[in-house]
Amino acid sequence: MIESTLPEPRMVEITLNRTAVTAHADATILDVCRAQDLDVPTMCFLETLSPFNSCRLCVVEVAGSRTLVPACSRIVESGMEISTDSERITDARRTLYEFYASTVDLSLADAETKNWMSKYDVDPDRFGRYEPHRAVKIQDDLYIRDYDKCVMCYRCVAACGPDAQNTFAIDVAGRGLSSTISTEYDVTLPDSACVYCGNCIGVCPTGALMFKSEYDMREADTWDEGRQSITTTICSFCGVGCNLELHVQDNRVVKVTSPMDHDVTNGHLCIKGRFGYGYLQEEK
Repeated sequence: MIESTLPEPRMVEITLNRTAVTAHADATILDVCRAQDLDVPTMCFLETLSPFNSCRLCVVEVAGSRTLVPACSRIVESGMEISTDSERITDARRTLYEFYASTVDLSLADAETKNWMSKYDVDPDRFGRYEPHRAVKIQDDLYIRDYDKCVMCYRCVAACGPDAQNTFAIDVAGRGLSSTISTEYDVTLPDSACVYCGNCIGVCPTGALMFKSEYDMREADTWDEGRQSITTTICSFCGVGCNLELHVQDNRVVKVTSPMDHDVTNGHLCIKGRFGYGYLQEEK
Protein backbone atom coordinates (compact mmCIF):
# COMPACT_ATOMS: atom_id res chain seq x y z
CA MET A 1 0.00 0.00 0.00
CA ILE A 2 1.40 3.38 -1.04
CA GLU A 3 1.05 6.02 1.63
CA SER A 4 0.23 9.56 0.61
CA THR A 5 3.10 12.01 0.93
CA LEU A 6 0.79 15.02 0.83
CA PRO A 7 0.96 17.07 4.04
CA GLU A 8 -2.12 17.20 6.22
CA PRO A 9 -3.97 20.51 5.87
CA ARG A 10 -3.07 22.92 8.64
CA MET A 11 -5.98 23.80 10.90
CA VAL A 12 -6.55 26.93 13.00
CA GLU A 13 -8.84 27.73 15.90
CA ILE A 14 -11.06 30.79 15.58
CA THR A 15 -14.14 32.20 17.27
CA LEU A 16 -17.19 32.74 15.09
CA ASN A 17 -20.14 34.52 16.67
CA ARG A 18 -18.90 33.60 20.15
CA THR A 19 -18.46 29.91 19.22
CA ALA A 20 -15.11 28.13 18.91
CA VAL A 21 -14.58 26.75 15.39
CA THR A 22 -11.79 24.78 13.73
CA ALA A 23 -11.06 25.78 10.13
CA HIS A 24 -8.55 25.13 7.36
CA ALA A 25 -5.76 27.68 7.47
CA ASP A 26 -6.31 28.62 3.81
CA ALA A 27 -10.08 29.10 4.12
CA THR A 28 -11.73 32.48 3.83
CA ILE A 29 -14.11 33.80 6.44
CA LEU A 30 -16.94 33.25 3.96
CA ASP A 31 -15.87 29.61 3.50
CA VAL A 32 -16.03 29.06 7.25
CA CYS A 33 -19.37 30.84 7.61
CA ARG A 34 -20.97 28.70 4.93
CA ALA A 35 -19.46 25.54 6.41
CA GLN A 36 -21.18 26.50 9.68
CA ASP A 37 -24.49 27.23 7.88
CA LEU A 38 -24.15 30.95 8.55
CA ASP A 39 -25.55 32.85 5.60
CA VAL A 40 -23.71 36.00 4.52
CA PRO A 41 -24.97 38.30 1.73
CA THR A 42 -22.87 38.66 -1.40
CA MET A 43 -23.30 40.26 -4.80
CA CYS A 44 -19.92 40.33 -6.51
CA PHE A 45 -18.81 36.95 -5.15
CA LEU A 46 -19.39 33.73 -7.07
CA GLU A 47 -17.91 30.35 -6.17
CA THR A 48 -16.56 29.81 -9.70
CA LEU A 49 -14.83 33.21 -9.93
CA SER A 50 -12.00 34.97 -8.10
CA PRO A 51 -13.20 37.40 -5.38
CA PHE A 52 -13.12 41.10 -6.30
CA ASN A 53 -14.20 42.73 -3.03
CA SER A 54 -16.26 45.26 -4.93
CA CYS A 55 -19.74 45.05 -3.39
CA ARG A 56 -18.63 44.95 0.30
CA LEU A 57 -21.91 43.33 1.32
CA CYS A 58 -20.14 40.35 2.91
CA VAL A 59 -18.32 42.52 5.45
CA VAL A 60 -17.92 41.16 8.98
CA GLU A 61 -16.36 42.39 12.20
CA VAL A 62 -12.95 41.07 13.23
CA ALA A 63 -11.69 41.89 16.71
CA GLY A 64 -8.80 44.35 16.53
CA SER A 65 -9.65 45.55 13.02
CA ARG A 66 -10.60 49.21 12.73
CA THR A 67 -12.79 48.62 9.69
CA LEU A 68 -15.20 45.91 8.62
CA VAL A 69 -13.47 43.29 6.48
CA PRO A 70 -14.73 41.44 3.36
CA ALA A 71 -15.47 37.82 4.26
CA CYS A 72 -15.12 36.61 0.65
CA SER A 73 -11.36 37.23 0.49
CA ARG A 74 -10.05 37.55 4.04
CA ILE A 75 -8.18 34.37 5.05
CA VAL A 76 -8.77 33.16 8.60
CA GLU A 77 -5.97 33.36 11.14
CA SER A 78 -5.42 31.50 14.38
CA GLY A 79 -7.19 33.20 17.27
CA MET A 80 -9.34 35.41 15.04
CA GLU A 81 -12.59 36.56 16.64
CA ILE A 82 -15.31 37.15 14.05
CA SER A 83 -18.83 38.52 14.30
CA THR A 84 -21.32 38.31 11.44
CA ASP A 85 -24.48 39.56 13.16
CA SER A 86 -23.68 42.78 15.00
CA GLU A 87 -25.72 45.97 14.75
CA ARG A 88 -22.78 47.66 13.03
CA ILE A 89 -22.77 45.02 10.30
CA THR A 90 -26.53 45.18 9.82
CA ASP A 91 -26.41 48.98 9.48
CA ALA A 92 -23.52 48.77 7.01
CA ARG A 93 -25.23 46.20 4.79
CA ARG A 94 -28.56 48.03 4.84
CA THR A 95 -26.84 51.29 3.86
CA LEU A 96 -24.91 49.60 1.07
CA TYR A 97 -28.09 48.18 -0.45
CA GLU A 98 -29.69 51.63 -0.20
CA PHE A 99 -26.68 53.19 -1.94
CA TYR A 100 -27.00 50.62 -4.72
CA ALA A 101 -30.70 51.38 -5.11
CA SER A 102 -29.86 55.08 -5.51
CA THR A 103 -27.20 54.52 -8.20
CA VAL A 104 -28.46 51.58 -10.30
CA ASP A 105 -31.72 49.94 -11.32
CA LEU A 106 -32.17 46.85 -9.12
CA SER A 107 -35.57 45.89 -10.53
CA LEU A 108 -34.17 42.68 -12.08
CA ALA A 109 -31.65 41.83 -9.35
CA ASP A 110 -31.46 38.14 -8.48
CA ALA A 111 -33.67 36.60 -5.81
CA GLU A 112 -30.80 36.44 -3.29
CA THR A 113 -30.31 40.21 -3.44
CA LYS A 114 -34.02 40.91 -3.07
CA ASN A 115 -34.31 38.51 -0.14
CA TRP A 116 -31.46 40.20 1.72
CA MET A 117 -32.91 43.64 1.03
CA SER A 118 -36.17 42.47 2.57
CA LYS A 119 -34.39 40.95 5.56
CA TYR A 120 -32.55 44.20 6.31
CA ASP A 121 -35.65 46.38 5.79
CA VAL A 122 -33.88 48.29 3.04
CA ASP A 123 -35.50 51.58 2.03
CA PRO A 124 -34.69 51.95 -1.71
CA ASP A 125 -35.87 55.57 -1.60
CA ARG A 126 -33.69 56.66 1.32
CA PHE A 127 -31.11 58.33 -0.91
CA GLY A 128 -33.42 58.73 -3.89
CA ARG A 129 -34.41 55.79 -6.07
CA TYR A 130 -32.42 55.50 -9.28
CA GLU A 131 -34.23 56.38 -12.50
CA PRO A 132 -32.89 54.61 -15.63
CA HIS A 133 -31.73 57.10 -18.24
CA ARG A 134 -29.29 55.30 -20.53
CA ALA A 135 -30.24 53.54 -23.73
CA VAL A 136 -29.89 49.75 -23.76
CA LYS A 137 -27.03 48.67 -26.03
CA ILE A 138 -28.29 46.26 -28.70
CA GLN A 139 -25.51 45.46 -31.15
CA ASP A 140 -26.34 41.89 -32.17
CA ASP A 141 -29.11 39.27 -31.97
CA LEU A 142 -27.66 37.35 -29.02
CA TYR A 143 -27.56 39.60 -25.96
CA ILE A 144 -28.02 43.14 -24.74
CA ARG A 145 -26.17 45.41 -22.30
CA ASP A 146 -28.11 47.63 -19.93
CA TYR A 147 -25.67 49.82 -17.98
CA ASP A 148 -28.45 51.28 -15.87
CA LYS A 149 -28.50 47.90 -14.09
CA CYS A 150 -24.73 47.40 -13.79
CA VAL A 151 -23.40 47.36 -10.19
CA MET A 152 -19.77 47.02 -11.32
CA CYS A 153 -19.43 43.66 -9.60
CA TYR A 154 -16.74 42.66 -12.16
CA ARG A 155 -18.14 39.14 -12.49
CA CYS A 156 -18.42 39.53 -16.27
CA VAL A 157 -14.80 40.73 -16.50
CA ALA A 158 -13.57 37.68 -14.60
CA ALA A 159 -15.69 35.27 -16.67
CA CYS A 160 -14.46 36.83 -19.91
CA GLY A 161 -10.87 36.84 -18.61
CA PRO A 162 -8.73 34.55 -16.47
CA ASP A 163 -11.47 32.63 -14.63
CA ALA A 164 -13.24 31.11 -17.63
CA GLN A 165 -12.96 32.22 -21.25
CA ASN A 166 -9.54 33.95 -21.37
CA THR A 167 -10.76 36.21 -24.17
CA PHE A 168 -10.32 39.51 -22.28
CA ALA A 169 -12.79 41.29 -24.54
CA ILE A 170 -14.11 43.52 -21.72
CA ASP A 171 -12.68 45.32 -18.73
CA VAL A 172 -13.31 48.32 -16.51
CA ALA A 173 -12.98 51.72 -18.19
CA GLY A 174 -13.08 55.12 -16.53
CA ARG A 175 -12.80 56.04 -12.86
CA GLY A 176 -15.10 56.72 -9.94
CA LEU A 177 -18.74 57.23 -10.82
CA SER A 178 -17.75 57.31 -14.50
CA SER A 179 -16.50 53.73 -14.37
CA THR A 180 -18.19 51.28 -16.71
CA ILE A 181 -17.58 47.90 -18.31
CA SER A 182 -16.33 48.40 -21.83
CA THR A 183 -14.78 46.70 -24.83
CA GLU A 184 -11.29 47.71 -25.91
CA TYR A 185 -11.39 51.33 -27.11
CA ASP A 186 -15.17 51.18 -26.65
CA VAL A 187 -15.66 49.51 -30.03
CA THR A 188 -18.98 47.82 -30.75
CA LEU A 189 -19.32 44.29 -29.42
CA PRO A 190 -19.23 42.61 -32.88
CA ASP A 191 -15.97 44.47 -33.61
CA SER A 192 -14.37 43.50 -30.30
CA ALA A 193 -12.55 40.34 -29.27
CA CYS A 194 -15.85 38.90 -27.94
CA VAL A 195 -16.45 35.27 -28.96
CA TYR A 196 -20.09 35.33 -27.80
CA CYS A 197 -19.75 32.53 -25.27
CA GLY A 198 -22.29 34.43 -23.15
CA ASN A 199 -20.51 33.55 -19.92
CA CYS A 200 -20.83 37.18 -18.87
CA ILE A 201 -24.62 36.79 -19.01
CA GLY A 202 -24.44 33.63 -16.94
CA VAL A 203 -22.73 35.39 -14.02
CA CYS A 204 -24.53 38.77 -14.08
CA PRO A 205 -26.62 39.22 -10.88
CA THR A 206 -28.73 42.22 -11.91
CA GLY A 207 -29.92 41.77 -15.49
CA ALA A 208 -27.40 44.24 -16.90
CA LEU A 209 -26.48 41.49 -19.38
CA MET A 210 -29.37 39.56 -20.84
CA PHE A 211 -30.32 37.21 -23.68
CA LYS A 212 -31.81 39.20 -26.54
CA SER A 213 -34.67 36.67 -26.53
CA GLU A 214 -35.45 37.44 -22.89
CA TYR A 215 -35.14 41.18 -23.43
CA ASP A 216 -37.55 41.11 -26.37
CA MET A 217 -40.08 39.09 -24.39
CA ARG A 218 -39.82 41.43 -21.41
CA GLU A 219 -40.38 44.40 -23.70
CA ALA A 220 -43.46 42.66 -25.12
CA ASP A 221 -44.59 41.77 -21.59
CA THR A 222 -44.64 38.07 -22.44
CA TRP A 223 -41.74 36.90 -20.24
CA ASP A 224 -43.19 34.74 -17.46
CA GLU A 225 -40.85 32.60 -15.38
CA GLY A 226 -43.84 31.10 -13.62
CA ARG A 227 -44.79 29.39 -16.89
CA GLN A 228 -41.26 28.24 -17.66
CA SER A 229 -39.81 24.78 -17.15
CA ILE A 230 -36.10 23.95 -16.95
CA THR A 231 -34.81 20.74 -18.52
CA THR A 232 -31.22 19.58 -18.02
CA THR A 233 -29.59 17.87 -20.99
CA ILE A 234 -26.15 17.38 -22.55
CA CYS A 235 -24.96 19.62 -25.36
CA SER A 236 -25.00 17.82 -28.72
CA PHE A 237 -22.40 19.90 -30.53
CA CYS A 238 -19.24 18.10 -29.34
CA GLY A 239 -17.98 15.41 -26.97
CA VAL A 240 -16.97 17.55 -24.00
CA GLY A 241 -20.21 16.76 -22.18
CA CYS A 242 -21.36 20.20 -21.06
CA ASN A 243 -24.67 20.22 -19.21
CA LEU A 244 -27.33 22.57 -20.52
CA GLU A 245 -30.39 23.91 -18.72
CA LEU A 246 -33.06 24.65 -21.32
CA HIS A 247 -35.51 27.30 -20.14
CA VAL A 248 -38.75 26.61 -22.01
CA GLN A 249 -41.89 28.75 -22.21
CA ASP A 250 -44.84 27.96 -24.47
CA ASN A 251 -42.94 24.99 -25.91
CA ARG A 252 -40.04 27.20 -27.01
CA VAL A 253 -36.51 27.50 -25.65
CA VAL A 254 -36.14 31.10 -24.46
CA LYS A 255 -32.62 30.90 -23.00
CA VAL A 256 -29.92 28.40 -22.00
CA THR A 257 -27.86 28.26 -18.81
CA SER A 258 -25.54 25.68 -17.27
CA PRO A 259 -25.39 24.44 -13.64
CA MET A 260 -22.77 26.17 -11.51
CA ASP A 261 -21.99 22.89 -9.74
CA HIS A 262 -21.38 20.89 -12.94
CA ASP A 263 -17.70 19.88 -12.88
CA VAL A 264 -17.34 20.15 -16.67
CA THR A 265 -18.69 23.66 -17.14
CA ASN A 266 -18.87 25.35 -13.73
CA GLY A 267 -21.72 27.30 -15.31
CA HIS A 268 -19.77 28.32 -18.42
CA LEU A 269 -20.50 27.44 -22.04
CA CYS A 270 -19.35 28.25 -25.57
CA ILE A 271 -21.37 30.09 -28.20
CA LYS A 272 -22.85 26.85 -29.56
CA GLY A 273 -23.99 25.56 -26.20
CA ARG A 274 -25.51 28.84 -25.04
CA PHE A 275 -26.98 30.21 -28.26
CA GLY A 276 -27.09 27.34 -30.73
CA TYR A 277 -30.54 26.05 -29.86
CA GLY A 278 -32.31 27.40 -32.95
CA TYR A 279 -32.34 23.99 -34.61
CA LEU A 280 -34.70 22.76 -31.90
CA GLN A 281 -37.53 24.97 -33.08
CA GLU A 282 -38.79 26.97 -36.02
CA GLU A 283 -37.74 30.59 -35.89
CA LYS A 284 -40.61 33.04 -35.73
